[in-house]
Amino acid sequence: MDEQLRIEAEAAAFRRLVAHLDGRKDVQNLDLMNLAGFCRNCLAKWYRAGVEERGGTLSDEAARERVYGMTYAEWKAKHQR
Repeated sequence: MDEQLRIEAEAAAFRRLVAHLDGRKDVQNLDLMNLAGFCRNCLAKWYRAGVEERGGTLSDEAARERVYGMTYAEWKAKHQR
């Protein structure tokens, strides 16, 4: 596998994970942390770190919007128990 294919496959896996989590709004971050050791906020932080490692900038809120599909405050109001 060449480097470009690896990068594209990893990006596709990230998009699929975000879509999967978007389809499981019933699963709370606390549930994810207890079972998997990470949550949506962790994923957003890893995304932001990946941007910064490549010379870009991204706020925590913008990274969360990418993972949650809406602002964090909106997601909490709609889905957090």
